[in-house]
Amino acid sequence: MSQPPSVYHERQRLELCAVHALNNVLQQQLFSQEAADDICKRLAPESRLNPHRSLLGTGNYDVNVIMAALQGLGLAAVWWDRRRPLSQLALPQVLGLILNLPSPVSLGLLSLPLRRRHWVALRQVGGVYYNLDSKLRAPEALGDEAGVRAFLAAALAQGLCEVLLVVTKDVEERGSWLQADSATPAPNKTATG
Repeated sequence: MSQPPSVYHERQRLELCAVHALNNVLQQQLFSQEAADDICKRLAPESRLNPHRSLLGTGNYDVNVIMAALQGLGLAAVWWDRRRPLSQLALPQVLGLILNLPSPVSLGLLSLPLRRRHWVALRQVGGVYYNLDSKLRAPEALGDEAGVRAFLAAALAQGLCEVLLVVTKDVEERGSWLQADSATPAPNKTATG
């Protein structure tokens, strides 16, 4: 497989995975720690201890910051209902995906028995979907739609995974990120995950 046509990929720094995921899914550096901190201040202007980021000021931004950042660009984040079959996801209508996954905590080479939440971007570039996790040394090719669906299925099967679809406002309003799939039964409304 030849080298991809210039895939933008930021590497992990501090607890800035939300910032990296935003920039990676948008394929350019549009957000910084300062911009994310400004969003936090707008979301909780009267709060001394801001609930949308780490108390230490090192990042660890929550979903509200991601959603506000995307809205500021005229985009939207749509929660994917994990009870739906992935075959109903209209990937051509989706700009990219941002996942929130449990991630192991390590100190150097020592892995601790703790898990923290981590934001990861998935995006199609040049006809190929990539895992743009900021903890990876380089983008990881997932392949075509079948490859990204397999990646999503594996992530969702592990539990505690949330998926945000990054779409335009028009796609959000029309609901065209969802395609009817007559071969697949409707999701079980009593399913818990």
